[in-house]
Amino acid sequence: MTASDIAKADTLAAWLRAVTDADDVRVVRFERLRGGAIQDNYLLDVDVRGGGWHGRHSWVLRTNARSGVDASETRASEYEVLRIAHAAGVRAPTPLLLCTDPAVIGSEFFIMERLPGVAAGHRVTRETALAPDPAALAYELGANLARIHAIRPPPRASGANGKGGLEPPRPAAPGASQGNPALVAIATYRAWVDRLDDAYPILEWGLRRCERHAPATYEVAFVHRDYRTGNYLVDNGRLAGVLDWEFAGWGDPREDLGWFTARCWRFARRDLEAGGIAPLEPFVAGYASVAGHGISRADLDYWQTMAHLRWAIIALQQAQRHRRERSLELALTGRIVDELEYEVLELTKGSA
Repeated sequence: MTASDIAKADTLAAWLRAVTDADDVRVVRFERLRGGAIQDNYLLDVDVRGGGWHGRHSWVLRTNARSGVDASETRASEYEVLRIAHAAGVRAPTPLLLCTDPAVIGSEFFIMERLPGVAAGHRVTRETALAPDPAALAYELGANLARIHAIRPPPRASGANGKGGLEPPRPAAPGASQGNPALVAIATYRAWVDRLDDAYPILEWGLRRCERHAPATYEVAFVHRDYRTGNYLVDNGRLAGVLDWEFAGWGDPREDLGWFTARCWRFARRDLEAGGIAPLEPFVAGYASVAGHGISRADLDYWQTMAHLRWAIIALQQAQRHRRERSLELALTGRIVDELEYEVLELTKGSA
């Protein structure tokens, strides 16, 4: 551990000792995980002596990076989202402890269980040993996504959170123009583009095209908004759990289906529409086994277009972060925008 991490581990041990009512707590391992371009994640091994948490624990600590992007919620909100999802039977890490006091390690954080498995998209889509039955894994992923979408907003729904978060946890009233999740998303993306320091006509055109062709009918459900290969753990060929819930909130469930199947998230196997691991059919079949329905090709194309638009804008935001943080990962993310714009044009060619 670095000197900074050692200092954080010491204060973290003191905080854990207080909140677990333990006799003593020793942080054995506090190691930053690679990846997590928007938030920081640490492997956390802890020895707890005495109290209800007595024993050796293997956890993950998730905290804020030095700067974020507009779409991301707070760690306190993400902790609550994870709690709701886990209670609904979604395969996800169990949330354990939340700290909103920045004095402990410099920023708010939460602690969750550490699940086994591999998440790296370039490995999951390339190494057949990780998923020897990719159709079965795709089916599991579809069913798990449908369990997320089974979480519905309170019956008295009015008002909307432009970031799609849980505060307040209510979508706009059905039938109101501001309540169409597609139109809400487009307005949000436009606001993000307006804060960038250059012009991006393809993105503007794509947003206008999606606005003109927004679905006239829709449902509102709990959506993950980053459900994709690279954000779930595969262990012994099975789905162990879904990670990174910082974008979750109320929206059109088809948004997640488009995001998971978008070409930009297929990594080594762009020919396999179900997240680069399998053809589309087993994923949709798994989804339908819980939701009772699948998705039309037209709807999938629409939400894949929205996915590429959203990811392109976030990539530009990451490039802006690079100018402040000097991160190779953030800089490389900013360089994929041309590829994402091309996908928008491919998905919308022949339409106005």
